[in-house]
Formats: sequence, structure tokens, C-alpha cells
Amino acid sequence: MQFTRYTNGGGPQWGVRRDDDIVPLAGLREDVSYENLTSPGFLRLVEDAVEAAEDEAIPTSEAKLLAPVPRPGKIVCVGLNYHDHAEEQDEEIPERPLLFGKSDTSVTNPEDPIVHPADVDQVDYEVELGIVVGRTAKDVSAEDASEYLAGYTAVNDVSARDAQFEDEQFFRGKSYDTFAPMGPTLVPEGELNPNELDVACRVNGETKQESNTEEFIFDVGEVVEYISGITTLRPGDVISTGTPGGVGIFRDPPELLEPGDTVEIEVEGIGTLTNPVVAERE
Repeated sequence: MQFTRYTNGGGPQWGVRRDDDIVPLAGLREDVSYENLTSPGFLRLVEDAVEAAEDEAIPTSEAKLLAPVPRPGKIVCVGLNYHDHAEEQDEEIPERPLLFGKSDTSVTNPEDPIVHPADVDQVDYEVELGIVVGRTAKDVSAEDASEYLAGYTAVNDVSARDAQFEDEQFFRGKSYDTFAPMGPTLVPEGELNPNELDVACRVNGETKQESNTEEFIFDVGEVVEYISGITTLRPGDVISTGTPGGVGIFRDPPELLEPGDTVEIEVEGIGTLTNPVVAERE
């Protein structure tokens, strides 16, 4: 089941995407919330509601898709979490997850532009699986982690490499507005195996990254255990799980994003997230 936030001439609402249609969930007895998405009973209620409301479905082409988590409480990112990404940098495998943060205001919607800042030269793409937290989690074990998750989405961890390298830390380079496209759907935990998903990134139709989350150095359970041992995770927090090899900055020569490009990131079972790149207005 693919949950979708969207608007169709009114305010934001939730629906369930089925092929090329969206079935609205406006008539549910309970609101769609990240915490409710952890409940099997609520998911059964949604399945019944979708069957009953099939006649109210609208074409996806008539909806404006929105990020499934428009303003996360926090975005925690994992660096160097694919074996193939470590290899392309000639880096040793880390002994524990390497963490950094992105600003919540970097989130943007499917199809909305990634704004290339005027003072940045090296804007890069990164396809990532995003974890959406559904229940407050502190000191959670890897074995129990799935019980605390609302589900999974796709995140493009857009990065200003020159800012990142100049600062020798990640926050500025990762946190420009529009640097975290997210979507197009949110798939509940249990409906896919997050540690066995194909992931890919294409720029102007050309594949730049192609891998599988089997390449994770630290899998989803291990990442949740480690982060929740440091900081309390709350409903609506997002964890971005790292990117595979093939990023632009480590290509020879580098292949970085420019205004006029179109970036597609695809995560198996979640869908394709597409965003154009535009220049910052003077």
C-alpha cells in the first residue's frame, strides 16, 4: 500500500496510490498519522476504506503530489553506508554509523524544483531510502526497530560539495532550501523489506547510480538502534540511510547538477521522485 500526500485544488490530504490513480482517504474514522501507520488495525481500516472509495479515485496526473513528511522534527542522515560508496572513495568501512543532519526546511515536493544556489558550484545528487518514524523511540534494539516505524519513502540528499568540503562538516552543504526532495509515496513498514530494495538515480534520463540496499553497511534495524541510543526519535522524524556509489563528485571528471537538468531517484516499491534543477533567482 502506497500512501500519498497530495492536493487536488484544496488543502493537503492523504490518499492511497493504485497504479495511475489515487483513492482519497477523506472519509476515514481516524486521521492518517505517522503513529497510526504503525498500527496493523489502522492499516486494515484503510484497506477497507480504499475498497469502498474506489469510485472516487482520481488520476495521479490530476493531483499535485506532496512530500509525505513536509516538516520533519529532525532529519538524521547516515554517511558512508553502502559498501560500493565506500569503495569509490577508497574509504575504510566505518565501525559505527556516521551521522549528520539536514535542516527540516530543505524538504521539497515531487516535481518541485531543486534550486541551485548562486554561490555554489558543485551541486550533487544522492538517492537514498528514507525511514519515517512512527512512534517515540529511545534505546530501541535492532530486533524491535520495525515496531517504531511508520514506513519508508525516497529522499534525494542533494549536496553542495564545495560548501561541504570548505566547512569540513556537512550541515551547510546539505541544508540549502529544496535540498531534500521527498516522496512520491510512503509505504508502511512490513509491506517491503527495506534491506533488499533496488535503488537508482538518473540525470536527464542517464543512469548515474544503481545499487541495492543489500549493500548497506548498517541495515535499517542497526541504524535505528544506534540513533535511538543517542537521541529520542519522535513521530515524523526522518532518517536518510545513505547513498550508493556513483555520485557526481567522485566521477572522473565530476558530473554535477546544473540548471536545466532533471533528476529522478527511484526506490523499489516506493516509486520515482522527479525534480528539475533551476538557477537561484538574482
